[in-house]
Amino acid sequence: MQLGEGRPAGEIRGFSVAAGAVGLRRAMSLCWMSAAALGRSLAVSSAIALVGPGLGMVPRAMEGVRGLGDRQRELALRWSGVEIQAPAGPPPPVPAGASGAVARYRWIMSDPQTRREWVWALVDPVAGAFLAFLPIALLLSGLWGVFLAFFGVPLSMEWDGLWYQFIPIEGQATAVLAGVLGVLQLPLSLWAAPRAVRKHALYTRAMLAPSESELMAGRIQHLATTRSDAVDTQMAEIRRIERDLHDGAQARLVAMGMTLDAAEHLLETNPEAGIALLREARQSSSKALEELRDLVRGIHPPVLADRGLADAVRALAMVCPVANEVTVELPGRPEMPVESAAYFAISEMLTNVAKHSGADRAWIDIRYDHGILRITVTDDGHGGADASRGTGLRGIERRLATFDGVLAVNSPVDGPTMVTMELPCVLSSPKTTSS
Repeated sequence: MQLGEGRPAGEIRGFSVAAGAVGLRRAMSLCWMSAAALGRSLAVSSAIALVGPGLGMVPRAMEGVRGLGDRQRELALRWSGVEIQAPAGPPPPVPAGASGAVARYRWIMSDPQTRREWVWALVDPVAGAFLAFLPIALLLSGLWGVFLAFFGVPLSMEWDGLWYQFIPIEGQATAVLAGVLGVLQLPLSLWAAPRAVRKHALYTRAMLAPSESELMAGRIQHLATTRSDAVDTQMAEIRRIERDLHDGAQARLVAMGMTLDAAEHLLETNPEAGIALLREARQSSSKALEELRDLVRGIHPPVLADRGLADAVRALAMVCPVANEVTVELPGRPEMPVESAAYFAISEMLTNVAKHSGADRAWIDIRYDHGILRITVTDDGHGGADASRGTGLRGIERRLATFDGVLAVNSPVDGPTMVTMELPCVLSSPKTTSS
């Protein structure tokens, strides 16, 4: 069962005039969209058969079909609770140098989603329009029957015979019978309208939803991409650690070794200078130890390992220059890799808040619900954050994608900004920490 599929079905079991009127209005909108699908299908077919312009006309025509399909997906979810999987990505690239109707047809047929959308655009003006127009036809037929109850006899005489469905209008009695049947069809149309809208949504899902094999292929591609990103991130982290060790602690240890060597030679001839060098070596050892601790803290903070995500985030919040409030409701601890990813994502978000948002206050909310670790970071800054433009948000998105996590940014101009991160995970020890 698709998301939300059961709820609308419960809503349309009874009869409601208001719901029927809304259903009729929606059915009319679906009829107009079927007419638009006819126009889109004609545009694609014309682009395929067109001589001269080449293959470039077909992708532009298919963009219109995909936009119309996206609108149908939106309406199916909003009106009927039927979720239709959106395309995993853009259409395939146009082959260079291809021309002619055969090449254009092959381009459409090469991608399953593009092929499915084109077939839908060809079929929807018939099948989709029939489903959507059925309650409207009942309504019009009912109104026609009521009309014939009053004016059917003179019209039958003028037109030399008149039928209403299976009833010949031959006199007032048959005209009244037509009116009775027409009146009965009016509530029937109201009853059928929301059901026809739902059937239309299910039909649209059958036409546009990707198959299991396509979903699996998309899943495999997603895993390959996230694995590649994870490997790249890990290699960059290893290079950073190597660089920090080489330029920091290692250099200090080498210098300390040279200092100790010099002090060893000076202790017999110049003890005071040797003691001074020993003091210098002790200072270098302290600084090297401090740098090693900072390096370890950057890999996996000790507070995170010892006390968990809640206290680690509170420690981050304490050093954040923006006033903030932390709320945590976790009935346990996530797995260590997920916990680490969440910690560094929150750290990056607080850094962005301090550097770019101009906010006076921030709120961090961490909760666990039905297998999802949900983190929300909100600030009252000037807004305008966009994951497509900022490398920081893109980095967070890539970090979360490694664990099938998602990032959603809601940041209108003039604020506020709300960033929501969701990570599927399981919790371990039953420990509850809240604000």
